[in-house]
Amino acid sequence: MIALVAIAIVGCASDDAPSVPATPEPAIAEPDTTEPEAPEPTVTESVTPEPTTPEPAVTEPVTPEPDAPEPTTTEPEAPEPETPEPTITEPQEPETEAPEPTTTEPEAPDGSEESPEPGPDLVEFDFSFESDADGWMVDFADLPEDYDQSIYELDGGHQALPDGLDGAGMYVQGHNRSDDLFMYLKRRVDDLTPAASYTVSATVDLATNAALASVGIGGSPGSSVYVKAGASTAEPEAARDSSGHLRMNIDKGNQSRSGSQMAVVGNVGHPDIVGDEFRLKTLDSMDRPVVVKADDSGSAWLIVGTDSGFEGLTRLYYDRISFTLAPIEPS
Repeated sequence: MIALVAIAIVGCASDDAPSVPATPEPAIAEPDTTEPEAPEPTVTESVTPEPTTPEPAVTEPVTPEPDAPEPTTTEPEAPEPETPEPTITEPQEPETEAPEPTTTEPEAPDGSEESPEPGPDLVEFDFSFESDADGWMVDFADLPEDYDQSIYELDGGHQALPDGLDGAGMYVQGHNRSDDLFMYLKRRVDDLTPAASYTVSATVDLATNAALASVGIGGSPGSSVYVKAGASTAEPEAARDSSGHLRMNIDKGNQSRSGSQMAVVGNVGHPDIVGDEFRLKTLDSMDRPVVVKADDSGSAWLIVGTDSGFEGLTRLYYDRISFTLAPIEPS
């Protein structure tokens, strides 16, 4: 703009002097045109603060406040009534089911594929030996046929109970020189159903002087002398085998093992014995019954005894013996 003005001044004559006022017109007009353009962006800046963000922000927090308490009040009320209902029902069901397997367990020892079912008519025999042997006999097995009585010290019969105990019982004594002495009592019983089968369980009260935790030759005088009970169709007897030893003609098992006709019911060890005194101990085979078949005349043989792994002297008194025979119903 300054250069144009200079050129205009140089090219004009002196007579053109009155045209000077034309110079200010362009100069004034140009700055005026530039200045009004500046406020336009200023107006735009004022439009920017229009963000109406504060208005929705106020509305949003108000909405969740009433919604939150409604679900909170409903949720705790629903589970409270539902919890006690299953708790009361669950414990009642197993209590009624428990006795069912208990009835089935004693039926297994018959050895057959089909478990026998005991009938309702039980036959019971009880012997207290207060006045005599009541038909019971003492015998021995698992020793040489020509054993030396002076070292085996075998003895038995009806006797008064030792000091400290009242009454009488069946006494049995033997020194286990063979490391496998079997001392037993047997008795025949009658009045059974001919050729019928029975499950047999026994309870034995015996007086022992062997401590449970004692130690001895070959085994413990208490825990290594095993008490057995059972029954057989034929009379239990000791007969000579090919090696010259007396062996039983029934399956009694051996020492700690049961047989098909005799079951281990425990041992002669007593936990409360501290000296040489005799104390009573009760054993039973209720959970380990055996099966016996009566002969054609309705008779069978009962048997109890001790199978010893203790190589020493054992002395016992049988104070009471009882047997329960449950007839097996034909399947």
